[in-house]
Amino acid sequence: MNLDKSSMGFFERHLTIWVLLCIVTGVALGKLAPGLAQTLDAMAIYVNGAPVVSIPIAICLFFMMYPIMVKIDFSEVVKASRNPRPVFLTLFVNWAVKPFTMLGIATLFLGVFFKDLLPGTEVVKDGTEVELYRSYISGAILLGIAPCTAMVLVWSYLARANQGLTFVMVAINSLTMLVLYGVLGGWLLGVNRMPVPWQALLLSVGIYVALPLVTGYFSRRWIMKAKGPVWFNEKFLHFLTPVSISALLVTLVLLFSFKGATILANPLTILWIAIPLAMQTLLIFGVTYLAAKLLKLRYEDAAPAAMIGASNHFEVAIATAVMLFGLSSGAALATVVGVLIEVPLMLFLVRVCQNTRSWFGPVSPTSDT
Repeated sequence: MNLDKSSMGFFERHLTIWVLLCIVTGVALGKLAPGLAQTLDAMAIYVNGAPVVSIPIAICLFFMMYPIMVKIDFSEVVKASRNPRPVFLTLFVNWAVKPFTMLGIATLFLGVFFKDLLPGTEVVKDGTEVELYRSYISGAILLGIAPCTAMVLVWSYLARANQGLTFVMVAINSLTMLVLYGVLGGWLLGVNRMPVPWQALLLSVGIYVALPLVTGYFSRRWIMKAKGPVWFNEKFLHFLTPVSISALLVTLVLLFSFKGATILANPLTILWIAIPLAMQTLLIFGVTYLAAKLLKLRYEDAAPAAMIGASNHFEVAIATAVMLFGLSSGAALATVVGVLIEVPLMLFLVRVCQNTRSWFGPVSPTSDT
């Protein structure tokens, strides 16, 4: 079966190219207009005299998250009880395995192997001075505890997997993030000896997960009732997809305008960050895919479980890194590297799934629906 990239939208199909263009544009903007991003980031909501929420970035990041959340049909969640094993598998991997392997791999590579290649310090939002390599590890941690994104529906479709189950697992992971993201993130950042602004961390979960989730739920119900499911799926969602990606790209341009000097001074920094992130993605996919095989899951259920584990909810990770440590932080840069490698890696893993579907026995006659 050939990989049908035409089934992906124009923006999603070329996301890696857009991110590369954002790097170039942002670095150029940082050189030509160095005060622009700082001025925008200074437009913030302050708590106890410290900037906690950048208003322009919050607007961009909301429009990144809302189109993802509005796609989720929560009525499908109750149907998960009919097929609980792949759901339990992805929840176990995402919350009991993936965060800790990410911490271990990132610490080993960025904190040991590449430590001398990532020199310097930075001052994060609360005024604390930290070593840059720790900031990069923190960005990796924030990626590791942000499982999947709505784009996993694209990967599931391309792999001819169970779309209904994929939808359910995306919804359940989104709900689980409300409870576990802040607690687990704060603990692992503390293990990495980074300052943990708990107020900002919990606020980030509220703004970038809970708010778009609630808004998406109620607006979905209202639009479905007013316009019907056909209009919602064929018109409304078609319009929203480029809105989400565009908001992401605007945020990335601002981020790279801040990090331009660092990138130009250390052009291999992105490569050093990308290596452990890529290894983590491949490891988690392999572990989950093998576990699905041992659990005797159907291919149609094993593929989305593995791809949900392998992919990251980079929108939430970027939003949280920006809120906690600032737009110019190394943590924010590391989350963007996650975006850069996500699309090509996931397309490769789709191909792996397609080429190994026979491992799971006869293909279901309904697998392509």
